[in-house]
Amino acid sequence: MERVLDTAALLHWPPDRLHDGVCAPSQRVELERLSPARAMLVEAVNIDWRPVSKSAMEQAVAAATASGDLPRLSDVDLDVLALALEANAVLYTDDYRMQNTHKLAGGTVEAVVNAASKHVWIWEQRCTGCGAVSAVDGEVKRSKHDVVGECRVCGSALKVKRRRG
Repeated sequence: MERVLDTAALLHWPPDRLHDGVCAPSQRVELERLSPARAMLVEAVNIDWRPVSKSAMEQAVAAATASGDLPRLSDVDLDVLALALEANAVLYTDDYRMQNTHKLAGGTVEAVVNAASKHVWIWEQRCTGCGAVSAVDGEVKRSKHDVVGECRVCGSALKVKRRRG
């Protein structure tokens, strides 16, 4: 079975363990930004730098929307997730949002350095003003910060919270 490696693996694993892993080209840019020396080392390893197809990206966005994780995933995260979903591969990542999305979509996840998540969670948008609750949709503002939009009912800030119950 193929192995799709998140950037955490590229940063932390010894080069021989990276051999034959599948990665997205966008990870090269991220790796260069995070650790230029490590990026040079990784270039010497036999990695399958696979472009992300439009259909795979649509599948990743749909899976992240269904789990509610979309607002907190970066473009690179979505690229990696798309590769794992398209290839039905094992996803190696420490990112709990990516683990959650891939597991909910039926995929297999292995941790890189940290412990793997134990639960699959569904996220929802919750208004900080009136408390209105809605599913996270594909048009939501993607941000690593709290606010992902405005409430259609009262105009207050919407935040992504774990579904209750």
